[in-house]
Amino acid sequence: MMGFDTGALLPLDKALQGMLEQLTCCCETERLPLPQALDRILAEEISSPLFVPPFDNAAMDGYAVRLADLAAGVPLPVAGKAFAGQPYEGEWPAGHCIRIMTGAPVPPGADAVVMQEETQAGDNGITFLTRPVAGQNIRRRGEDLAQGDRVLESGLRLSPRELPLLASLGIASVTVRRPLKVAIFSTGDELKPLGTPLQHGDIYDSNRYGVKAMLNRMGCECLDLGIIPDDPAALRAAFLQADREADALITTGGVSVGEADFTKQLLEELGEIGFWKLAIKPGKPFAFGRLPNAWFFGLPGN
Repeated sequence: MMGFDTGALLPLDKALQGMLEQLTCCCETERLPLPQALDRILAEEISSPLFVPPFDNAAMDGYAVRLADLAAGVPLPVAGKAFAGQPYEGEWPAGHCIRIMTGAPVPPGADAVVMQEETQAGDNGITFLTRPVAGQNIRRRGEDLAQGDRVLESGLRLSPRELPLLASLGIASVTVRRPLKVAIFSTGDELKPLGTPLQHGDIYDSNRYGVKAMLNRMGCECLDLGIIPDDPAALRAAFLQADREADALITTGGVSVGEADFTKQLLEELGEIGFWKLAIKPGKPFAFGRLPNAWFFGLPGN
């Protein structure tokens, strides 16, 4: 199944390629409210349920005009005002303009919005200092997205960029893949937990904190089995628990060629070894393999 030469010293790129060709995705999914979906992997394709913008609206604060009403230097009286959330719905007489704010629906018949910096207010109305072109400063309905347009692909990790996009489409919940559950433990009789006085020959367990932090940052659920002594029975129990409860197991220590390094022996007994050595320094004794239910990654303690 593995297809590796377990005795070979594998180049890093070939090892990565070989692992990626065999690893499988977690296909179980769950439906989550949008605020809880940050950093989760999207398990569905998202298409827009509406037009964005949903209506023609002003891109600037200014005045909505009909081009036919504009004559050089002739002011236009203001017929009314349009605000975001408060559209102008009154009569719009010929020869008038409408005061409009950014985001407000453009009144029917408007050809352009002239930004207020290009106008001058006077007793007789608004004088336009420049002549606009048709469509100027108007965001058209569906300009960003048409209804049914594909927005996000399945398999995407949802970031702070995608969540507001989904919210703008009125999407309150999404289907995501469940988090990967990864078991971790460190091995070695010399390792001691933080807060424990060190005896001669002891060192503090540190690798596990780095591995756990990286897994947490990736959005994995981490099953921390702590420090396992160099004892075949204790290691076997930890391997079996990880295989029952997790998708993958990452260990640090116990993958070298020392007399007390039992990890390889247990992996051969319980599962299958893919490879055992990488052509990198430091880090040569890196192990990859498979337990009955979980993938195994063994990091050297050093």
